[in-house]
Amino acid sequence: METSLLSIDQLADAAAIIAAGGIVAFPTETVYGLGADATNASAISKIFLAKGRPSDNPLIVHVADLAGVARVAKEITPIAKTLMDAFWPGPLTIVMPRGDSVADELCAGLPTVAIRMPKHLVALELIRRSGVPLVAPSANRSGRPSGTTWEAVHEDLSGLVDAIVCGEPTELGLESTVIDITQSPPCVLRHGAISLKSIQAFVSDVVSVDELDSSDQVRKRKSPGTRHRHYQPKAQVLIANSPSFGTDTFEDGSISDGTSKSVVEEPVGIPASRAWIGLSSPSRREDWRIIRVCESPEDYARVLFSYFREIDRLGIDFIVCQVVPDAGIGRALMDRIRRASADE
Repeated sequence: METSLLSIDQLADAAAIIAAGGIVAFPTETVYGLGADATNASAISKIFLAKGRPSDNPLIVHVADLAGVARVAKEITPIAKTLMDAFWPGPLTIVMPRGDSVADELCAGLPTVAIRMPKHLVALELIRRSGVPLVAPSANRSGRPSGTTWEAVHEDLSGLVDAIVCGEPTELGLESTVIDITQSPPCVLRHGAISLKSIQAFVSDVVSVDELDSSDQVRKRKSPGTRHRHYQPKAQVLIANSPSFGTDTFEDGSISDGTSKSVVEEPVGIPASRAWIGLSSPSRREDWRIIRVCESPEDYARVLFSYFREIDRLGIDFIVCQVVPDAGIGRALMDRIRRASADE
């Protein structure tokens, strides 16, 4: 398959591809999405094939208006309406009871469907032109860092998708917050740019997935990005609690003195095998091939996945990510970094 590169002025062409059952990557405010007709089971199956995505991982439906929600959700409950009014359009995905006509493939066989109205003008216009809700998981191979530029999408999916809409790099850089409102209490299953605290200002009894019983795997299945391998570059990701690399402690309790298990496999005397990203610069700058100091947690989140890909292109072995406070977008950022560093 030859992948067409389309400008944002060619959304009519992109919509025609979707109408014909094809798949098109496009920008949103979070990450690039891989779009297909949410009412077309054959098109949905192409998404799973292109991404190499496990079939038990549900997809998010993207809509441009409440009519789109009505096509896939069984009902719009008062709590759903409260959240929509407060945060839509925007980076909040709401898990609702699914409508009778929704395909099992879209929902991984679950009785729920995840729905979002993106804030990005290109994404909204493409949904409108397509005339149907769009499934749009992150536009990358499953397990890889999400695509935040069209170049990253092309790197992963060229020859596997019909077209890529070449917009600007994404504004937020992390996937949406996902909240399940189908059980009590409502629960944030995946953290994103909209914080738990912000949601609690409108729905006071919302809890975090961290507070769920560890055996509640069924509820956790309702959100993508929470169970399977995700966000991982080829380089090994380590997490440092401070910029004092050399006397610092990693999150797993090992010491970064060159003798701990976390770094012992690094060839001695090859500082070019390390890269750093964080809010401050590490000690001994000469020990690092690349250092990325971010202006804020928001900047850190925006560039994280593109930085992972840059390091992989350079063939660097280790990426050390500095811890940020577990508040606001920092909570979502640390979730992605911890998943990127996991061995699973």
